[in-house]
Amino acid sequence: MTEPTDTAATPSDAMPDTARPVLRLKPKANARAIRRGAPWIFDNELVMDRRSRKMAPGSIARLVDHDHQPLGTVAVNPTSRIVARMLDRDAEAEIDQSWLEARLAKALALRERLYPAPYYRLIHAEADGLPGVIIDRFGDHAVIQPNAAWAETLLEPLTEALVKVTGVTNVLKNASGRGRALDGLDDADAVLRGAAPEAPVPVQMNGATYMADLTGGQKTGLFYDQRDNHAFAARLAQGQRVLDVFSHVGGFGLAALAGGAASADCVDGSAAALKLAQAGAEAMGAGDRFTPLQGDAFTQLDALNEGGAKYGLVICDPPAFAPNKPALDKGLRAYERVARLAAPLVAEDGYLVLCSCSHAADMTAFTGACLRGIGRAGRRAQLLHSGYAGADHPLLPQLAESGYLKALFFRL
Repeated sequence: MTEPTDTAATPSDAMPDTARPVLRLKPKANARAIRRGAPWIFDNELVMDRRSRKMAPGSIARLVDHDHQPLGTVAVNPTSRIVARMLDRDAEAEIDQSWLEARLAKALALRERLYPAPYYRLIHAEADGLPGVIIDRFGDHAVIQPNAAWAETLLEPLTEALVKVTGVTNVLKNASGRGRALDGLDDADAVLRGAAPEAPVPVQMNGATYMADLTGGQKTGLFYDQRDNHAFAARLAQGQRVLDVFSHVGGFGLAALAGGAASADCVDGSAAALKLAQAGAEAMGAGDRFTPLQGDAFTQLDALNEGGAKYGLVICDPPAFAPNKPALDKGLRAYERVARLAAPLVAEDGYLVLCSCSHAADMTAFTGACLRGIGRAGRRAQLLHSGYAGADHPLLPQLAESGYLKALFFRL
């Protein structure tokens, strides 16, 4: 992590007071969809003349339809497939620190209504009106993922607005998001305000204690999106032997222990993640019921099957096997394989939870892959519950990608 800087850019520094450039839609572009809330405008939808192509990534422009009628204010990156991201329906909106503060305040009001403690996703990109921006809050710490060029350009006023609205004292930049490379951005993390925590930050959710590594962990340090699904799984865990595959820092396993599970075996490829899971189990007084199993998930599933292991509750929450449409078929085969290997480990009348964070695999396709795998394992399933991301990860209905998370709860 780099050291914090004392150089503060004012809103006027970040956005010079010059005539705002204009981007114009092609005649056949779907202006109606944009007026109804579609947040992205692709390169093949715009008239890209020499002036447009020379706009600096992160520039702010006025978007108009083919008849020059205003559609709104957009952030522009001519080097990206997504050339324009809608910021405001007002074509004259000033995208400055005050504007950022207003968006952050709206997002904060929702989270404070939903959660009693300041541990949540504060900004969920387009759904919270800040396209490409992720902000997760951990008490006095906040981690920003500025995954679009405009957010990187305005990172200083965004940080200042975040501190002012929320009162956090430490702000970190996480540059690991896949979208940054697509927008031509670097992968350099930084400390933007205050200092990075010297140890993992304990986070209480559903009665469990999670250890969030804000500087060396995956993404921003913890996956808040599964909070509600953890809670549902915990209801099934009382007295059960539990297997949590692709566990990360103990997501489902620790929730199950908090729900009264007899034991939790957690499988993950990362020894560091399992060390954090172990620390979480010990912090909640359940260290003696927790067993880490470090290694490749498919290898571990094969070994458990060969050993005849049985669990009352098995959860598989893998990474995105289908992160985009070209990877969909291969990804669905991988989800089918997970289900086929996990189903035999579930005791009669036990429970199997299968998750996907692939936005390219919709619920119908994902469910089909899971059922094929369960069937190939010779098991019969009842579908008890379908889960999605928590309310701090709101869905923008016009953007299917914002509804990426799916969880299926089966009784076998």
